[in-house]
Amino acid sequence: MTDWSRLHHAYGTAEDVPGLLDAVGPDAQDPGWNILWSRLCHQGTVYSASYAALPALTEMARQWSAVDRRMPLYLAGSIVASTDQPYGDEDPQVTYASQISDLAQLTEEALKDQGLTNDPTNYIDLLGTLLSFQGVELWGEQLDGLNDEEYEVPCPTCGTENFIVFGEYGFFSTTDSMYMKPPTSARQVPLRPRAPEALEGLAQRLHSRTLADGQPDIARRLTYVFGSAQCAECDAVFSVEEAIVAQWG
Repeated sequence: MTDWSRLHHAYGTAEDVPGLLDAVGPDAQDPGWNILWSRLCHQGTVYSASYAALPALTEMARQWSAVDRRMPLYLAGSIVASTDQPYGDEDPQVTYASQISDLAQLTEEALKDQGLTNDPTNYIDLLGTLLSFQGVELWGEQLDGLNDEEYEVPCPTCGTENFIVFGEYGFFSTTDSMYMKPPTSARQVPLRPRAPEALEGLAQRLHSRTLADGQPDIARRLTYVFGSAQCAECDAVFSVEEAIVAQWG
């Protein structure tokens, strides 16, 4: 049995966590999720109680339908992916290997539910969560930039912040944070997508998977995320992927 009085979350002792876990329901709007998130993964920081909550989150996801299990999967995924653990150096992939294996399988099941994945936002969130359980920490957390259709990264040459935009507003780099509200005089330099046949490693795996899962628009966005951009300030050409890794890795 877990002695929660010996564990801590963002606000102190974790004695309240079991009650919060028991009380929360599958509705994503249940305020209990915000309370749990603020305690167990506060601004991306995890605590001793965060990992101890993984078995309960796994059991919730196992008992609930694919549609209903999103919230325990997302919270567990963020806990597992976090590298901000100032109060210890526990590796959940070792300590909770069994639960994480189950969570990955439950996420795979959710990714096959068309009631969920007909919404690309859900698909990207679930795919990022799966990456977290697979130990791909950075992209588990940062894949949601595909939903935002932009990444903000500094140019590796001059340090100027560039918005790498791919989606509704076009496919370009710019220094204008208000690019979505024309007219604008700021430069918009076309991005250089990677040819699908040139993708390798994780990029190739994600691209192939999204196509196989019937998500061609997401597959197209990936060719830009794993392609190149030209700095809208100094014209240096750089790898978008490498800039994202440098920013959040």
